Parts: sequence; C-alpha cells; structure tokens
Amino acid sequence: MKPEFSFPDLGEFQFVSEMLAEAESLPCETPNRRSWIHAGDDAAQFDGWLVTKDLSVEGTHFRLDWSSVEQAVEKNIVSNVSDISAMGGTPKLALLGICLNKSWEPALKKRVAKAFREGLSKRGIVLLGGDTVAGETGMFSLTLLGLPSATVLCRKNAQIQDKIYVAGTLGKSAAGLWILLNHPEEKKRFSRLVEYHLSPKIVENAGIELVRLGVKGACMDISDGLSSELNHLASSSGVLFEVCAEKLPIDPEVVEMSHYFGLNPLDFALNGGEEYQLLFTSSLEETIFSTNESIPVTCIGRVLSGAGVELRTGTEKRNLAAGAFTHL
Repeated sequence: MKPEFSFPDLGEFQFVSEMLAEAESLPCETPNRRSWIHAGDDAAQFDGWLVTKDLSVEGTHFRLDWSSVEQAVEKNIVSNVSDISAMGGTPKLALLGICLNKSWEPALKKRVAKAFREGLSKRGIVLLGGDTVAGETGMFSLTLLGLPSATVLCRKNAQIQDKIYVAGTLGKSAAGLWILLNHPEEKKRFSRLVEYHLSPKIVENAGIELVRLGVKGACMDISDGLSSELNHLASSSGVLFEVCAEKLPIDPEVVEMSHYFGLNPLDFALNGGEEYQLLFTSSLEETIFSTNESIPVTCIGRVLSGAGVELRTGTEKRNLAAGAFTHL
C-alpha cells in the first residue's frame, strides 16, 4: 500500500514529500525460504532477504563539475543494484540516507529528490524511508533489500575445475576517469568511456540470468577492480585462480584510448574499479552462455588446487596481487 499522509510546510519535510511522490506500492512479496549469510559477500542475507548498502560521497565518488546530479544518483543506485544482482537476486525495497550539500541551490536539491524517485521507481524498487540532513559535503547512502533466486551466488562457491568468467567488458570506468583527470579536453573523443564512469550502464538482471542458465559457482561484481575481485573469490573459496591475460575482454574503446595516449589497456582491465560487471565461476561450458545475447560472457581462466591468483601471459606466469584503488 502507498503512504497516505501530508507533510508540514517545512524544508526537510517537503523534500521527503517530493521523494515519496508517486511512490510504488509496497509489494506483498517475501523470500521463499528463511536463510542467513553473514558479512563477506556482495550482500548479506537475513531471514531470506538479500541486503546491501553503498555510499556515494561528493568529491570521492562524484564531482558535480564533471557530472550532473542525475548521473551521480544513477551511479549510486547501480552500485547497489549490482550487489544484489551478483548474489542472483532482484532488488525490491530501499532505505535512503541523504546529506545535501549546504551550498546546493534549491533547484539542485529538487533534482536529487526527483532522480532518486524516478531511478528507484523505474526499477520497481519501493522507497520505504530513511533520513535527510544538510552538511558541508553531499552524500547518498542507499540500502537495498532484494529477493533471492533459487540459488544464492556466494564468493565461497568456486570449485576446482570450474571455469572463470567475466560478463561484459573491462576497463571502461577507469579509462573514463583517467581521461577526466589527465586529458579532459579529449572527453568528447572518448565520450562513451567518460559517460560510463559518470553513470555506468549494466545488465541489471545478469545474476538472475546466470542462475537461470545453471550457474552455481562463486560470483561478485567488479567494483574495486578485477585483480582485487579475483583475489577475493580465490581466497574466499580456498582455491587457485589461473587467468589468461590474452582472454580478458578489454573494451575495444579502452584499447583505442590506450593506444591513443600510449598506455597499457591491461592496466585498466586489471585494476580499474567501478566497473560493476559480474565475475563468476561455473562448471558450465562457454557455449551455454551464448544463448543470452544481452549478457556477453567470456571465459578468462580456470580454478585449480592451490591458493592465490596467477596471471598467464603467453608461456609466462606471475602472481597477480590485488592492485585496485582503496578508499582508506
């Protein structure tokens, strides 16, 4: 059911009113079974619900001299949706905390409310409530609750002889950020990469589709960089990942941009964060995934007995350490 009440004519209350305007009806859906998963995956699970939270902080995750506030809001929503997707779930409910920068004009604040309202609504996600404050820095804190599929994809599920897969292409967000930081005058030439960094577009039901195809292995989204996520999965599953550098699905525009500036595209593919593509393992053959054209899937390696991650380039192998960006 939808909330039926009116708000006092005060700034914060009116902002909340705008957030809840035309809110989706609360669905009468519950998980099929009660189960629990502790911290350590893309989402936790309690009493059957998948739960995740991601923050977006002004100056760290978004800059309004680079992007619109609508792009910043979309990026925050996508970062949360991808966590639910990586567990094989569908986002349904949301709690939202917003710190509005005191320097933002009233019109900009209204755009924040509209962007969250429309961004959640178009995904069928019901906003249940949250909190709003004002401060020196803008910040969005979104908590999503999702319904799991029949199979919950966890980081510990990799099995020896599984193949290692990536859904989508790599390096786009990091390449877009590099352009903004180093050659902003070229952002029109490589506008797709810049746009992806500012407001990534992903296949949001990818996890559900993987489960539908029969995937039961380990899975997580690439938010901190492929090298980091490979180490996460290998460590969580207690196995060795062997990855072939030549098989990495580096985005063609990342390759073009790297050649243009004399850079190594492999660096963007291995250590670029905020990609939000899915990294997973499965015993299924690569041909199984060709039936779903909306999610291009590439086999990049295999799971072996041992520990850590090895990167194979030609006939040479080296240990691949986690080399991604850290906020701390």
